[in-house]
Amino acid sequence: MLKKMGKTLLAAAIAGGVGAAVTATAAPMTLQDYLALKGPAPDRHIAYGAAPSQFVELFKPQGAGPFPVAVLIHGGCWTVHFGGIEQMRNMAGALVKQGIAVWNVEYRRVDEADGGYPGMYQDVATALDRLRAEAAASDLDARRVVLVGHSAGGHLAQWGASRARLPRSSPLYVADPLAVPVVLSLGGLADLRHEEALIKSSCERDMAQLTGAASAARPDVFSDTSPAEMLPAGVRTVLIHGEFDTISPLRAGQDYARRAQGAGDAAEVIVLPNASHYDEVAATSPSWTIVVAEIRKALGVAPR
Repeated sequence: MLKKMGKTLLAAAIAGGVGAAVTATAAPMTLQDYLALKGPAPDRHIAYGAAPSQFVELFKPQGAGPFPVAVLIHGGCWTVHFGGIEQMRNMAGALVKQGIAVWNVEYRRVDEADGGYPGMYQDVATALDRLRAEAAASDLDARRVVLVGHSAGGHLAQWGASRARLPRSSPLYVADPLAVPVVLSLGGLADLRHEEALIKSSCERDMAQLTGAASAARPDVFSDTSPAEMLPAGVRTVLIHGEFDTISPLRAGQDYARRAQGAGDAAEVIVLPNASHYDEVAATSPSWTIVVAEIRKALGVAPR
């Protein structure tokens, strides 16, 4: 059933034109290929806190705005050891050429001072809400925003889009979070409770690093850290997985989509043919045709 579902969605994507140019003759990308990804320098470096990792990079297209915005949240298994914001500049450079501004988010990871829970989540939340505060001065359209996260960043992007569902008792709760209608999760690892074994095998992360410890005031550590526990979020989620992604396999996206749909949210799964976990974020990959089409669709930008 899962294989049939994946093939059906892949065929639909190609029939709709988003995959028509993808011949996928290149070999799936490796970790080393991913680490070698490069892109242009940002137009601005905007600090949202005092720590070295508390900043965003703004990339702006040429011409007059206000510009729609793709918020990029990098992965790397929630650790400093597998690249991050630098690799996402590859996507950023391609997006600005299409008239889309990019808000590239850095954050404190689990092996940085005050990272993990709650600091990592507070960083993502602060970076997102800073976009709204910065929009007018930077000629950005805060009403047309899509969150795009890769791997661990897929988890954080899905979490960021779901923040309105946070319990008031959580230290992560804010009264008026930036509203984002669509999130693209590229090989995301977002269901912390049900994917604990996958996260351990793929990223060697102990769940306590991502959720913090339970307490009398917070007995369920997944209630404010796992997007799957914050459904329905009123958000459309597009879960994009490489055909040969072994870190976050297609099954993980399909399982999440079923949970979201069962809760009443819109969710869909797209398969990238002949792609790995790393083709998902490379503008140099044949997969980019599909990914950028979904970004443009989420922002209401006409196809090119």
